[in-house]
Amino acid sequence: MAIEKGDVIKLSYTGKFDEEQIFDTTNEELAKENEIYNPRGMYGGDVVIVGAGHTIAGLDEDIAGKEVGFTGTVIIPPEKGFGAHDPKLVENVSITKFTDQKAYPGMNIEIDNKRGTVTKVIGRRVRVDFNHPLAGKEVTYDYTIEEKLEDINEQVQGLLALYTGIPDLEVEVNDKKVAITVPAMLSFNQRWLMAKGRVASELVEYVGLEEVSYVEKYPLPTPEPAAEEEAEEVTESEE
Repeated sequence: MAIEKGDVIKLSYTGKFDEEQIFDTTNEELAKENEIYNPRGMYGGDVVIVGAGHTIAGLDEDIAGKEVGFTGTVIIPPEKGFGAHDPKLVENVSITKFTDQKAYPGMNIEIDNKRGTVTKVIGRRVRVDFNHPLAGKEVTYDYTIEEKLEDINEQVQGLLALYTGIPDLEVEVNDKKVAITVPAMLSFNQRWLMAKGRVASELVEYVGLEEVSYVEKYPLPTPEPAAEEEAEEVTESEE
């Protein structure tokens, strides 16, 4: 059957611009070959919900109507990719905003919670482009629809992996209710704190769950025996 909006699928892809310049891929070897490998990234395919905005619009729209196993290429214009280049997002800032007051063209920087790229340095003024690096560019995606996930546990774990980068989080599904065990390290992750509400909403809207609970688990360290207790144990054993 054809893939429809709301289906949970596993998708492999490679994104390119300027014909063969790879900027994103689910293929680990390609990532390493093109020097875009992220040791904290997940490779082998992403679990996404069609129509939920998990991919850029042009790719999301092209997937709908295809069959599982489909392999093809789609060319995506800027308006359905990373947007048009907005001149208003190119700003001149003082070099004092930079660590050690050093800047150079091509340098990536975050200023006032905005990420940008240095395009020019003129004395103590630095021109920074806060557009997405691929804004205004036509991009191409080669992609394969690996499978359609039907099992609720796999759907939940796949969606969690997409947002957290952690595979196989502990989940328990019972009568359209799911309890997700959140490891301590995620409890302090700003990205996760901002995303968990959206994850819950998507699980209800697309997966058909009625209730989503997050269970925070913190390991309790086992207290070491006091020196006096150890001494008493030794004395007792000697007696």
